[in-house]
Order: sequence, then C-alpha cells, then structure tokens
Amino acid sequence: MSLDPAVRELLARSPEGPARPLTAVELRAAFAASRPQPGAVAPVASVTDLRLPGGVRVRLYLPEAAGPVPVFVWIHGGGWTIGSVEENEVASRAVCAAASVAVAAVEYRLAPEDPYPAAPSDCYAVLEWLAAGGAGPAVAPSRIAVGGESAGGNLSTVVSLIARDRGGPPIAAQVLICPVFGHPDDGHASYADFATGYGMTADAMRFFFAQYAPDPSRLDDPYLLPSRARDLSGLPPALVLTAEYDVLRDEGEAFARRLSEAGVAVDLTRYAGQIHGFYGLYTDLPASPRSHAEVAAYLRGIFA
Repeated sequence: MSLDPAVRELLARSPEGPARPLTAVELRAAFAASRPQPGAVAPVASVTDLRLPGGVRVRLYLPEAAGPVPVFVWIHGGGWTIGSVEENEVASRAVCAAASVAVAAVEYRLAPEDPYPAAPSDCYAVLEWLAAGGAGPAVAPSRIAVGGESAGGNLSTVVSLIARDRGGPPIAAQVLICPVFGHPDDGHASYADFATGYGMTADAMRFFFAQYAPDPSRLDDPYLLPSRARDLSGLPPALVLTAEYDVLRDEGEAFARRLSEAGVAVDLTRYAGQIHGFYGLYTDLPASPRSHAEVAAYLRGIFA
C-alpha cells in the first residue's frame, strides 16, 4: 500500500540530512536534540534506574500487579552507535502496563568507542543478572523474554543464540522489531527500494556498521550478524514486526522464514505503510500504539 498519510506528514517535516558526514558523537547530540518528546505515557507502579556490578545501566519498569512478574528485557536501537533507555519510554511503559510484565531497558555500551562485542556482552550480562534474581523479589528470575528494535532486535537474537550455545538462562521468547540481521551489501531488494527518502537510509546503515564492526572479517560472526548462523534450531519463539518502507524489511522477513524452517514458532507482521522507527521512536503515529498492543498481547500469551 502507499505510505500512511501520518508517515508522509512526518517525513515532510523532517529536516534534511547534514551537509557533511557527522561523527558518532555529533550524531548522538543531533539525535538527542531532535528525538520526539513523549506525550502521554501509560502509568506503571515504579520506574527505577539500576547499575549492574559491571556498570551497565538498566531502567526497570514494574507494573501494578502482584509479584513476582515476568520480565521483558528491552534493547534499544540506534545502529549500536546512538540511543539510550530514554529512547523508548512510551513503548516500555505501554508494554509494562498492558502485559503486566516488568520491563528491563538496557543501556549497553556504544560504538565506535566500544565496538563489537561490547554490546552483546552487556546485554547478555543483564540476562544473567536477571536470571540470578538481581532485579529483586518483584521479578520472576525464571520467566524472561527479550526484545528490541533495529540494532536492539539484532542484539535480542544474539543474546538468544549465546544463551542457547552456552546453556545459559532460558528465554521464553524474542520480540524482534525492524531487526538488523544482515549487511547492507547482502542484496536485499528493500535496501535499493527504500535507500533514501524514508527516514532510515542505506548510507546510514553503512555508517553504523563502520562504527560497530570496523574489522570486516567479523561480519561472518553469527553473534554480530545472526543471518550468518547456520543453525537456528532451539531458539526461543519469535514475534517479528517489520515496516513496509524500511531498508531492513526484507532481511527481517527472510530471517523469520529461516526461524520457522528451523522449527521455531514465529509470528510475523508487516506494518503496511510504515517506516523504520514506527514502534519506539515515532510514537505519535497511529500504528505505534497498535504495535505496542500486539507486543503486549504476545507476551501475555507467552507467559500465560
């Protein structure tokens, strides 16, 4: 279908790209300055910022529910280079309230200062911390799902692969929203069809890869790019949401098919007329609350 009229309006008022390439530090500042401010947010019982012993920051949202409740580990996007726990306040609160789950939003180390494998190491440390009861008695340490948007979707599957391969904490499900599973040069048609003009560009993804994986020899590592994994069996059930007008659309849908072929239960939804960021960044779009409700319903079913 054509672009959602609300998306078209959003793109029309979005600023043009910079006259010169930005550094990662400049890009973070520009993103923070231009990030849409959240409007109304769902009420939750509490929001607490915590630090793991290794220094990783976690923002823990607790629902108005008798504990212990399951926990949804949320990993933000931003090409492993920008973003923070503040990025997805609306979505985190919405899912926490609607699904009656705790949400543990992770602030992992960013590239290029801390390239691969710093981010997956931090995210896996949070998984182990939660499984050991680090979040306290309100959170059930044996009932954990993981999820994220864009680079966060990538890291969610990476954490799931590591947990499978190491015999680590069990993961009930993975929620993968506009995820990064491959490389811009893998030949997916969506990279050509939506290379410019739809928010996230093909060149932006190449920039993010240059920050996160400056050594090209690492691009065959399945813990960096899950599409390189030969065996996807034994991974947790997955909810995959893609956006029709997104360079990452085709690789997300192709990976969902591979998961299903490997015997993993997969629910796949393509959000027609939407662009990258419709879930957690552009929360004024009409599709955004619908996607939050879909994620919450999925988690309720997983943890029922």
